Amino acid sequence: MGDSKLADQYFDAAIGLLRRVRDEEAESVAAAGALLADTVAAGGRLFAFGAGHSSLAAQDVVYRAGGLALMNLLAVPGVVGVDVMPAPLGSALERVDGLASAVLDSSPLRAGDALVIISLSGRNALPVEMAMKARALGVKVIGVTSVAYATQTTSRHVSGTFLRDHCDIVLDSKIAVGDAELALDTVPAPFAPASTVVTTALLQAVMATAAGSLADRGLEPPLLRSGNVDGGHEWNGRVMEQYRDRIFYRH
Repeated sequence: MGDSKLADQYFDAAIGLLRRVRDEEAESVAAAGALLADTVAAGGRLFAFGAGHSSLAAQDVVYRAGGLALMNLLAVPGVVGVDVMPAPLGSALERVDGLASAVLDSSPLRAGDALVIISLSGRNALPVEMAMKARALGVKVIGVTSVAYATQTTSRHVSGTFLRDHCDIVLDSKIAVGDAELALDTVPAPFAPASTVVTTALLQAVMATAAGSLADRGLEPPLLRSGNVDGGHEWNGRVMEQYRDRIFYRH
């Protein structure tokens, strides 16, 4: 089997998953977009969190051209990405009880805000505890996860529950347990993960929905423009000044 055949198989798998989330999660995407628009319109703030590779999808909607300026990254030290050394430490921190509570206690999150929590498995202590604690604070929680894990694996949180059990809205990425789309007889392990492709697409669909929902209400969506187009920096400066009390990555 040639490399190009594997590439085609991967693209086909990713396209298939994108079609599934488009068709099967349409109602949840619309609800999530409306929730973010409601939060913005009411003066609330927006946050996104993910650990490990799930953090990539969180970072993808923060401070980017074409995105909502109000989306802030809720960073947890040691779990934001693969720059943690040694890398397995980040995975271990996801299983530590109490870490999410400590982070939320020192964060600007408050009642009336919205928090997007991204966790492929949704089984580790960190995302479960974060969702529980955030909702207790009066924060609306949107969870992005693979519901398959909740039926095929066990929770690592003391409650025995998963992220999906503590969300106002759940977006199911449809990713199979193990996050690997390809297999070969000559390769000892499955390979080619698609969770980042699908999760980022899901969230960008939510952001687009939120922007449109704000516009439908006669409100200008606080969007950022590319700094590489003429006037982009000036545009972004105006938006960030207008919403400076709700943007935490500029201070």
